[in-house]
Amino acid sequence: MNSKKLYIALVTTVFLGFTVVFLTFPRSTVSELEKRELATFPEFSWQRLFDGSFTRDVSSWFSDSEPYRDRFMALSMAVKDRERLILSAEDNVTFHAAEETPQEGEKQTVVEEEPNAENRELAEYKNKVTAEANSKFSHAGIMVIGTGKNVRALMAYGGGPKMGTPYAEIANEYQKKLGSGVQVYCMVIPTAIEFYCPDKARKSTKSQRLTINNIYGHLSPQVKAVDIYTTLGEHASEPIYLRTDHHWSPLGAFYAVKAFAKVAGVPFKDLDSYEQHVIHNFVGSMYGFSKDISIKNAPEDFVYYTPKGVDYTTTYTIYDVDKDYKVTGEHKPVKGQYFLHYKDGSGAAYSTFMGGDSKITCVKTSTKNGRKVLVLKDSFGNALPGYMFFSFEEVHVVDFRYFRKNIIAYIHDNHITDVLFSNNVFMTCSSNTANNYRRFLTQ
Repeated sequence: MNSKKLYIALVTTVFLGFTVVFLTFPRSTVSELEKRELATFPEFSWQRLFDGSFTRDVSSWFSDSEPYRDRFMALSMAVKDRERLILSAEDNVTFHAAEETPQEGEKQTVVEEEPNAENRELAEYKNKVTAEANSKFSHAGIMVIGTGKNVRALMAYGGGPKMGTPYAEIANEYQKKLGSGVQVYCMVIPTAIEFYCPDKARKSTKSQRLTINNIYGHLSPQVKAVDIYTTLGEHASEPIYLRTDHHWSPLGAFYAVKAFAKVAGVPFKDLDSYEQHVIHNFVGSMYGFSKDISIKNAPEDFVYYTPKGVDYTTTYTIYDVDKDYKVTGEHKPVKGQYFLHYKDGSGAAYSTFMGGDSKITCVKTSTKNGRKVLVLKDSFGNALPGYMFFSFEEVHVVDFRYFRKNIIAYIHDNHITDVLFSNNVFMTCSSNTANNYRRFLTQ
């Protein structure tokens, strides 16, 4: 009887303790873990009270802004990570319901699985990485593999072999409208899971190779494909993708531009013409996406390269965007730095290139060969232009989510000779991507 009373007293004390914390302690306003601002208390109106939206928003605020939110989440993640380490002793694979993959807000369609080929070097590297590793699916379609400092987070891909056809068709349309005076190229960027997914978890992601082949197969003969899939596969034993972020690494982008330069017939400099910079203790976006403490505990070096022996000036046309990333205004062009330098431990290291996406970038270089390139991209493409300063007189960069000018007029006014479509494979499967590029032709 006494033990029952003690148990009830203990549970009651814990419950009352949590009640005091959640009702009286200061509410959290920002989550560093999730890299976002938390919900705020809603504005009151009688109309919102009667239609139920006020009470609904109060409930959302209460659950989203609890005191010590990040600390409780970190504790929960630590417990789950401990469970994962225990399971790894038997090399188990576990999955935590994840049907949606958060790539720029797009949901991919899951289709019948297709096999994809891998070269021997890549297979050997994967065996080395995963020999003692377990894997799991975390929140939002994230697979976490490996243990200790070798932990890697991968974003599952759900696209089918026939997806991306509209993306190829819009590249064809650009080439047709621009004519023979401008050359259009198409570069589809695979993501890390294509090269590092353990064989035991391969059934939970789809083949990107088949999607990429479909896109290139639908290009007109006039559009030149830049197939970097094989190139990246040959270098998969090198750090060409970030372990803790959904982007590739600057090194991966280097090999991609090298392949592009060969197709475009322009000069290209190897890495000895660049200065190496290192940002230590980088933990990228996959920590917030996955809510997995093992990613935070496995920081990596963010290594990037700046060109030596070439002069260049950078001009930005910066857009104002609202909280939903909709463009609300445009500033006059201003000069700035192409490469931004971040401190060790900064989670913003990938913004080293141009500082982000919501802008038009124009880089004028000391290279004189009459070639000017326009890079049409998503955030993966940010790492590409810095390797083009030896190859083109001018490098223009446009993000498909923000551009508000007429693209044909922009190309003609700036005497562009080469247009490179460079989007990651998730974006090539999104109807929004092709629709935005099509809108550029008439807006």
